[in-house]
Amino acid sequence: MIDVKNVYKRFDDTTALNDLSLHAAPGSVYGLVGPNGAGKSTLMRILSGIYRPDSGQVLINGLPVWENVAVKQRIAYIPDDLTNLGTETIRSLKKLYAALYPSFDEARFQNLREVFCLDESKQLRRFSKGMQKQAVFWLALCCRADLLLLDEPVDGLDPVMRRQIWSLIMEDVAEYHTTVLISSHNLRELEDVCDHVGIMHHGKMLLERSLAELQDNIVKVQLVTDQPLPEELSILHQSNVGRIQTLIIRGSQDAIMDTLALCHPMLCELIPLSLEEIFIYELGGVDYDVREIVL
Repeated sequence: MIDVKNVYKRFDDTTALNDLSLHAAPGSVYGLVGPNGAGKSTLMRILSGIYRPDSGQVLINGLPVWENVAVKQRIAYIPDDLTNLGTETIRSLKKLYAALYPSFDEARFQNLREVFCLDESKQLRRFSKGMQKQAVFWLALCCRADLLLLDEPVDGLDPVMRRQIWSLIMEDVAEYHTTVLISSHNLRELEDVCDHVGIMHHGKMLLERSLAELQDNIVKVQLVTDQPLPEELSILHQSNVGRIQTLIIRGSQDAIMDTLALCHPMLCELIPLSLEEIFIYELGGVDYDVREIVL
């Protein structure tokens, strides 16, 4: 569905994307994570056809995005910044979306009135940030797009509306095999909806794997032992509370547990590792670790 190959993008003397590649299969929900300035929003704008890459390939279903109307009609993009809505209303934007998207679903628009309950005649700039997000979701979900590009999609929404919107998105993925690319700092939320994750840093893709593969490749263990730890362990982080050691170790679960058995532990317990912890420890190897500040 999405094939980004060796893409570069510069703005004056700043390299936003540096030989970046990404692949997302049809019907997948792909979480794009990384620190501020990693290039996530730039990538979103390139995928939506707003920016043109300096070099490299950006293909949707094997076709280039740039200046390709037929491809763009299958993409719905919700940016993080909604400050350019101007004097538009939901009613006026609906007419625009219906003209731009041949697949615009009028029946769904009517049905979603009960979900969003927004004044269709009111200028969007007069809405709160959360209400603006609801409005653009209402319109985007009615486009019946093959690809949804979501940049910090539920920022500013209350918990009930967040759950409602995720439910609508997941229904589209299940029923219509919609592909969804989500850029977000809310890693806990991504963990609930994504099946694949890409971690970006300084415009590069550090890794992209299924969430299951990521969780299988890094293990968190609580350990009590009087013997030294085997040197062959690839320990990313270690902390101690009394006799209990908490270890973050790179490698497969079975191999790590077999190796730890060599030090005859009195306690050796696996602990679920969150996407947030995986993100921190993967980036720890590229000088992106939490530092202790001495005041």
